[in-house]
Amino acid sequence: MEKVYEFLKNAEVYYLATVEGNQPRVRPFGTINLFENKLYIQTGKAKPVSKQLSANPKAELCAFKDGVWLRIACQLIEDDRIEPKKAMLDAYPHLRGMYDEKDSNTQVLYIKDATAVFSSFTAAPETVSF
Repeated sequence: MEKVYEFLKNAEVYYLATVEGNQPRVRPFGTINLFENKLYIQTGKAKPVSKQLSANPKAELCAFKDGVWLRIACQLIEDDRIEPKKAMLDAYPHLRGMYDEKDSNTQVLYIKDATAVFSSFTAAPETVSF
């Protein structure tokens, strides 16, 4: 899991795919945080992505850096506690202009039942499950 965290952190941008009805939805994300031995992402509850994950928590993340790409099939599970929200916002202080751990909009979700696959054109794929 640490290797997945480091890759996403260093890539700076990854793409999150969700489902809305029978339509896939993909958008760029940039938040990843390791808290209590879980990987977390952050969004706002007012955004469509939050509603999509509430209806169906299955998601995929994809990132690319230095000739290697990472795909993660997982579930994203909301954690409504103040502590992981604060940890995320402390890790990304520029988000504090839009979010606060005590507001009703800030949402953090942890990655559950993940299968992460590192791939490239020059090496065999490496799979990490957590």
